[in-house]
Amino acid sequence: MPTEIVTTDDLREFKLELLCELKRMFQEHHGQPAKKWLRSYEIRKLLGISPGTLQNLRVNGNLPFTKIGSVMFYDYEDVRKMLEPTKQKSQISIKYRR
Repeated sequence: MPTEIVTTDDLREFKLELLCELKRMFQEHHGQPAKKWLRSYEIRKLLGISPGTLQNLRVNGNLPFTKIGSVMFYDYEDVRKMLEPTKQKSQISIKYRR
């Protein structure tokens, strides 16, 4: 088996190729997961909630879902929309004293 020497130029070229590939992947997905449909355990992990909290979101109609057999699927876009109203804009009140 022949030995191949890796130079710093080779490493630099590899780094640039890797960075370009990562940028392309992020642009394709716009920072969103590659999957459109997520399972319950993925939603719980994403939101950091318990199975009971996820069930309450379903029962109350806050989080739409699709059930196929015994597996529930959630559209990533629905999760994002559900979280949108809870975003709080920072309100800075500046009081001037005279």
